This record gives sequence, structure tokens and C-alpha cells, in this order.
Amino acid sequence: MTKSGKADPAQSMTPEMAAIAARLAAEDAHLPDPTTLPPSVARKQIEGINTRWNTDLPAMAAVDRTTVPAADGTPAPVVIFTPPDAGPGAVIYIHGGGFAFCSPTTHERAMRCLAIECGMPVIGIRYALAPEAPFPAGLNDVAVAWQAIGSAPAHYGINGGPVGVAGDSAGANLALALMLQQIRSGGALPDFGLLFYGVYGCDFDTPSYRSRATGYGLTRQRMQQYWDWYCPDHERRNDPLATPLAAEDSDLRRLPPLYLNAAGLDPLLDDSLSLHARLTGIGREDPLVIHDGVIHGFMQMTHSLAEARDAFRQAGAWCRRNATKTNPWED
Repeated sequence: MTKSGKADPAQSMTPEMAAIAARLAAEDAHLPDPTTLPPSVARKQIEGINTRWNTDLPAMAAVDRTTVPAADGTPAPVVIFTPPDAGPGAVIYIHGGGFAFCSPTTHERAMRCLAIECGMPVIGIRYALAPEAPFPAGLNDVAVAWQAIGSAPAHYGINGGPVGVAGDSAGANLALALMLQQIRSGGALPDFGLLFYGVYGCDFDTPSYRSRATGYGLTRQRMQQYWDWYCPDHERRNDPLATPLAAEDSDLRRLPPLYLNAAGLDPLLDDSLSLHARLTGIGREDPLVIHDGVIHGFMQMTHSLAEARDAFRQAGAWCRRNATKTNPWED
């Protein structure tokens, strides 16, 4: 069940979600907490367990692979998913994973689903991961990728139309931070943003962090570790490019249209609620859809979870209605 803008405080896992959670607990019982492993070992573990979400991949009209320059000038791989009957425009997708894990490979099925529902190509990009590359390294890579795609849109499968950014979890943080950085620098803004159960603050004493600290996949302790890796200097966490909830109202007003969603059983739920409250408080009308009864990362589970499929349908329907501008780099 989905709700708009308000979470059910008494919710429990849906039967389908509970069955998946029990299966995952059994499958992963032998695995160590990835935050206790060397990063290279942990990433192999995370990549491995995410293969279960990337089966029976939805068909695309084309899957193309190319590169963009990273912030250090080295080439970074990019994958472009073009759905059947694609219209103009594109969505640049920034994967989640606690700023430390995952890749476009772990999110392939999710990006294919998004491409189909939005009716436009989805471009998956990589970025430097913490703890080896703390803030702002990942954001710098995202910004360079945005600029590179804007300098040669046709090379990346963009044939006119609106171009937005999307991301889940840490990827939603980076997508929103990119927009705030573009506002700060006077650069071209995306035409829209799709932000899925994002990390927007680092207050670990919110109601959702307290009530969902354990038992729902992502834990409070793990999020604290992710933040210590991503932004170990606590003073730098006051920078809105690290913590978007710290942004000034004047910058939030200048953001393009946004679509937000959240999982009801997620320590990060209050991050989305707080961001939505900030946006509505300054007179914006960006939607927030709360998917009750599901856990963080549920949109990875589209072949097993109806709520995940519904989440993509709702985001895609909003995109088709609201992504109306053309070529942000020529505004």
C-alpha cells in the first residue's frame, strides 16, 4: 500500500515483504557485515548478493556502453538502457550503496524498469566510492559526468527532450547534491529529479532512526559507519552538498520539479519526510509517496515484490507528466 506524504506509524511488513526478508535472512546468514571487511572484499560480497535482483532482465531496444571522464581525468564506464519505443529525453541514474558499495551492475534491472516506465533512455554512471574517496570525490565524478553528457548528448543516446537525474539512497543524495552544486555554480540544472528513499541528513536520533534501528535490513549502526566513511570530518557535514537538508530555502526554491518516495520501514524515512516538509514549507508542490510495509532498497526487488513494481510505475507516470522541458544545457 502506498500513501502520499504521511507514514503509518503502526505499519508492519507486508506479507510479500516479510517472505522476502525471511528468505534473505536465510540466504545471507553466513555472510559477515560488509562494513567489517576490507572495502575490496566487501564490494565483491555486495556485488555477489545483488545478482539475485538482476535476473529475467526486461528487454531493451538497445544497451550501449561507453565512458565519461571521471574527475581525475580517467575514463569511467557508462551504460545506456534504451527501452522499446523510447521518446526524447533521458534519465541519468546514480546508484545507491552507502557511498561505499554497488555499481550500475548491481542496479541493472532497476534501471531497465525505470527506462520502461519513464519511456526514455536511462544512463547509469559510476563514481568514486568511500572510504578511499570520501566527500566530495563521488559528487565531483557525478558533476563531471553531467557536464560531459551535456557536451555531447547524442553520443549518450539523448535526442532532445528533458534530461533529469535519479538516484536511490546515497545516489539520491548525490543527485540532489548535484542540483544544489549547479545552483551554487550557476551551471545547467537537470529538468527534473527522481529521488528514491534518499539520504539527506545525518541526524541519527530521528524517530525513524530510533524505531527502525535494527530488524529492517539497513541499520542505524551501518548508516553511521557509511557517514564516517563518506564524510569523516563532522564539520564538513554542515555543507549542503554533503547533507542536502542543510540547504538554504533560497536554493531549495530553485530546484527543478522533484518526485520523492520513501520506504515505510526504513531508518531513512524521516530524511524524506524532513526534505518534503522543507519543500512544502516554501510553497513547492513536489510529491512524496511513502510505500508502507517495505524496507530500504525495496526497489531492487522488482521480480519478487509488487510494491517495487508499483514504485517504478508511479515514478514513471510522474516523469511522463512532468518532464516537459528540453535540453537543460541550453536554458
